[in-house]
Amino acid sequence: MAEQKKQSVLFQHGTLSLLVPGLFAGTMTVGELLQHGNYGIGTVQDFNGELVVLDGHAYQVVESGAVNELSAEQSVPFATVHFDDPVAQIELTNLNKAEVERYLLEHYPFRNVFFAVKITGEFAHMHTRVVEEQQKPYPTLTEATKTQPKFNQDNIHGTLIGYYAPELFQGVAVSGYHVHFLSDDRKTIGGHILDYRLTKGQVAIQPFATLEQHFPLSNADFRNQNFNYDGMSQSINQAEK
Repeated sequence: MAEQKKQSVLFQHGTLSLLVPGLFAGTMTVGELLQHGNYGIGTVQDFNGELVVLDGHAYQVVESGAVNELSAEQSVPFATVHFDDPVAQIELTNLNKAEVERYLLEHYPFRNVFFAVKITGEFAHMHTRVVEEQQKPYPTLTEATKTQPKFNQDNIHGTLIGYYAPELFQGVAVSGYHVHFLSDDRKTIGGHILDYRLTKGQVAIQPFATLEQHFPLSNADFRNQNFNYDGMSQSINQAEK
């Protein structure tokens, strides 16, 4: 019973909204994060690239396109993870990103909850981007994402992982889908997904009964930040979608 509860929990450290004013300092170690889930996404200390957590390993895709496996001592300002335990697995073929996302919302009754999406398979095309490392004093999210290297790869096998969040939770997360990718060889292509075409893949979906929201309470910058929520949703959408 306890294990089932653990698997129905989505754990999130930080909120997407804390990135808007530029709170990019790492406030949780990777080692601690992986105690709460073996799959997930996020970003890394100094907003340095895209975080992809697969099968208990944390990978960082940096602005050059290179992929590094993160050590337990490295840290993250914002990340979301869960223990993989899908309620449904299906095979889909020859669909693009929008078609896959629409299919899941039309066929599964989860549009009002958080759910994880995992796709393992062959992609006819994958289009990603990666945020660039920032230096203190940190800029705002809007400034930091003005330049984002983009990558394209055809006929690539790998794993898509990410989440759907109801519109009610915009700011905690980005409403709608937020998904990352990493190729099977852990080096060809990865990052935040802008678009893709799926040739053939196993699609897994996992809804969550509980969102465990963890705040960086020991971080003075977070505690003292006077968040301006005017325009926050627009900043998030501009940076994340």
